[in-house]
Amino acid sequence: MGLPRPIVFGNWKMHGLKAEARALAGGLAERAGKPTATLGVFPPATVLAEVAAQLAGTGILVGGQDCHEQPKGAFTGSIAAPMLRDAGAAAVIVGHSERRHGLCETDALVKAKAEAALSAGLLVVLCIGETEAQWLAGQTLDVLDAQLAASWPEGGTAERVVVAYEPVWAIGTGRTPTLDDIGRTHAAIGERLEGLATDGADVAILYGGSVKPDNAGEIMAVPGVHGVLVGGASLDAAGFWTIYRTGGGS
Repeated sequence: MGLPRPIVFGNWKMHGLKAEARALAGGLAERAGKPTATLGVFPPATVLAEVAAQLAGTGILVGGQDCHEQPKGAFTGSIAAPMLRDAGAAAVIVGHSERRHGLCETDALVKAKAEAALSAGLLVVLCIGETEAQWLAGQTLDVLDAQLAASWPEGGTAERVVVAYEPVWAIGTGRTPTLDDIGRTHAAIGERLEGLATDGADVAILYGGSVKPDNAGEIMAVPGVHGVLVGGASLDAAGFWTIYRTGGGS
């Protein structure tokens, strides 16, 4: 069945010098009790080891924001999945739209990164999502279906992979699909997953894209939404904790 639900993950993106990361991690650590759901943060690589050490024993998962598809080699500036694991990561995000579209990462590359992460023993957070043009053209489900089919890693199971649906046009814009749209999309993703893994029906599907304390509760109440992947709102410990508590965490 995978991680306890709901799952609330925070992607810090390119934010957080050491002092800021310490303060943010400390703000979460002091609130953490015995977890009844799953809470996790994905800090920049430069502070990952420090954040992992600070959150050790709290039950808060720590992950990396990306990894290379090879375990080692002459790849200047890249970070291998085993390096993330060595630094204290338990998970890694792959296929985020800011890499798919901003850095032209293909489905094949995302799949290779996911498989590298699985080989290193990391949980994979596999991101998929459509652009605004695709959404307006009514192509959302076709786009997501194609991304899932081509990005799903060999050996992927509900224990090892979480899918995050993030409409590209909603990330950081304050805009979100309607709750009905989110429900229909998550249902379609779930149906597709049933054909990709023997336990595909049990794979957790998160929603991401302008998730905030004031909308997280209604989003996580939508059938088929098993949690959220939070961007900017995860940079405030109090607000991020509110999102977690709204979903039923304690």
